[in-house]
Amino acid sequence: MHVDLITLYLLAIGTLFASAGMTLWECRVNPKRSRELKLFASACATLGVGCAAATFRHRLPGASGSALSNLVIVAGYLLILCGAGSLSGRRYRATSIAILVALALAWLVVGTRHEEAMWGFWSALPIAAASALTAFALQRAGGMERFQSRHIAVLVAGTHALLYGVRALLLPWWVNRYGLHVLLVAGEITMYEGVLYSVVLPMTLLRLIREEAHGQLLQESRTDYLTGLRTRRWFFEEGTRALRHCDAGRPASLLAFDLDHFKSINDRYGHETGDEVLKSFADIARGVLGPGAILARIGGEEFAALLPGHNARRATELGERVVRRFAAEGASQIGALGKPVTVSVGLAQSGGAKPVLAELLAAADRALYCAKSLGGNRLEPAAPVAVAVRSAAA
Repeated sequence: MHVDLITLYLLAIGTLFASAGMTLWECRVNPKRSRELKLFASACATLGVGCAAATFRHRLPGASGSALSNLVIVAGYLLILCGAGSLSGRRYRATSIAILVALALAWLVVGTRHEEAMWGFWSALPIAAASALTAFALQRAGGMERFQSRHIAVLVAGTHALLYGVRALLLPWWVNRYGLHVLLVAGEITMYEGVLYSVVLPMTLLRLIREEAHGQLLQESRTDYLTGLRTRRWFFEEGTRALRHCDAGRPASLLAFDLDHFKSINDRYGHETGDEVLKSFADIARGVLGPGAILARIGGEEFAALLPGHNARRATELGERVVRRFAAEGASQIGALGKPVTVSVGLAQSGGAKPVLAELLAAADRALYCAKSLGGNRLEPAAPVAVAVRSAAA
């Protein structure tokens, strides 16, 4: 079935207005990205108005109709750029104003003498620039690297920039060399690509923001609200993944922590003070163990840290540093607490074979109970897990 270009053009305009409405509605369910969504909705609406105005551009005197509709269309592209930049906290306001001013001056200079050349070729250059900057801004959007929709949006914006760059810089030469039929073919290609752009890019940007919101909810579900550490479920998922990728013979150590006499602190000083103790320990452990540790609160006053690549000596140094710092600084961070707070630590290290996380944690727990039976405020090591398993089997 053949679809004429006018029908395609009207379809693109209708799609842009529908995308504007859908994007604006998304603000109700995703208020954190309300600014970006409103920019994208305004961009779609502005592009729709500009494209609709272009159909009546010859009814205004001189080149004013072409100039105004072109400026409105470019403004829509620049609003998309501002929305894409806002995803990572960047602003393109000055750049957008400069592009619009330069385009307006170009139309004033060209006037009616080269109106068709300006409309057919040169006016594509600011669209190419805005689309290229949009692709660049989306590529730089931090925290969105894992989202497939971001890669699609970058590809769509980049392809649009390339097409309009070719239209502005190469198409005039091709028309002079091969004739006006090249212009007709280019117009059809531009129309088909424009319809795809008006459908794919707004939907992809919506999908990107929804993926980000879903990722944030997933992260919150795996984060302990009180301490800011990850949860037991995340610890087992991430820890198992880390151990699976450990090279053969590469050590892995696990530290199990349990705050000493925590129940008595809650009973004597109240749960609010107990919460402060937990947060104090989490801050100290996070600072000592560093970003490479897989650290989580696994229940109550119990914590665990998997240290891939750390041998027993290095893990012992880190664990004992946590013990000393918590005993020295933990109580001082809590004004209502008049007694020292301490922590007991159990250390388990894998043997030669790849360990199972549950086995490492069980061995560390046994060493932890030994540390508590010796009075607490100390670290006790366990036998290597692989050796312990073989001995039990023997």
